Parts: sequence; structure tokens; C-alpha cells
Amino acid sequence: MLQLLSATPSPYARKVRIALAEKKVPFELVTEVPWDHDTATPRYNPLEKLPVLIFEDGSSVYESRYILEVIEAKWPEPPLVPDEVWQRLAARKVEVIADGICDACVLLFWERHRAPEHQSAEWVTRQRRKVDGGLRELSRILGERAWMAGEAFGLADIAAGTVLRYLDVRFPEHPWRRDYPNLVALSARLEERPSFAGSVPVPQTITDKVV
Repeated sequence: MLQLLSATPSPYARKVRIALAEKKVPFELVTEVPWDHDTATPRYNPLEKLPVLIFEDGSSVYESRYILEVIEAKWPEPPLVPDEVWQRLAARKVEVIADGICDACVLLFWERHRAPEHQSAEWVTRQRRKVDGGLRELSRILGERAWMAGEAFGLADIAAGTVLRYLDVRFPEHPWRRDYPNLVALSARLEERPSFAGSVPVPQTITDKVV
């Protein structure tokens, strides 16, 4: 059976879990802590990052955006990316923004693990600007529409929805729920979908020293 190596809080892995669930593709979820020394991740991804999708023949694909491209090609129904070229590019743009927010959040998460005297206020400020700028842009793109790109649920909504819930897990103090009511409404609608409800992110315990 298809396997997905996933970390429970990862928004990148959650995107893939949701896409597979929306397309009703059966898979086995294998939870990993990629930072720990006993992780199986390097056997399937030379970059040692999650998620990793492992096929029945043992081959694997990795990096969430690439995995989602593979999923869309292999299981095209129901489509998660619009056919019309500019709507498709709009959806990809939302994914780029959402991934950029996630990347900045990961950098902030690890900076917090450094001893206080070794943390860089300038670095933290820069990453927070990325998070805030990305959220402003997602809110602007959504406006008063129901979906992030096109006229139906799809990849752009998966990307936006996963980053919003990730903020609740890793940075619950962030005021996005106060500042962006349209994103709050989108998140609430998305989290009611079975694919989202079945993949709610939770923190993991990392036992190995990382920083």
C-alpha cells in the first residue's frame, strides 16, 4: 500500500494528507520525527525532510509541492488545480505564499530553541515580517470570495488552510484570528471538511538536540 511519512504538526505533510483524502486514495500514514537520530526519513529522502510519499515498489517522491504535482497527475479526479491556466497559476501563487509563511514559522520555531542570549532579535523580526506579510497577502487575495482561487475548493485552499491551523499549533499567540476575519471564516469552513478534520495537526516531542 502507498505510504506517507509524516510529522504530526507539519503543514507540508498535512497538505498531502488532505489531497489524498480528497481524492479518496488509500494510504498508510507513518508518523516520523525527522529530527531524531532513529528516523527512517533519510532512507527515502536524501534531503531528510518530510513529507515523503512511498509507492508500492519502494520508490519515493518528496517535497510537498512536488508530491502534490505527482498526485494530481496520477489521480486526476477530482481535480484540485483549475484547468484554466491563469486560475491554475493563481492557485500555485497561493501555495508559494503559504509555504513561505510556513518556512518562516519553522525558522522562528528553531530560533526559540536557542538559548536566549544566542537568539537574534533581527532574525526573529525578519521572519515575523514574512509571516505577517504573507497573511496580509492571503487575506487580500481571498477578499470576500468563498475560495482562494477559482470557483471551487482546491489546492490553494488546502495550502492556506494548513498554514492557518499550523499557526494555532506553533504560534497560538499570533493575532491572525483578530486581524483577518475572512481568513478565520475560510479556516472554519475548511476544518469542517472530513479531509481536514481527519488530519488536525498536533505537536511532537523532539528528543535529539537540534540547535
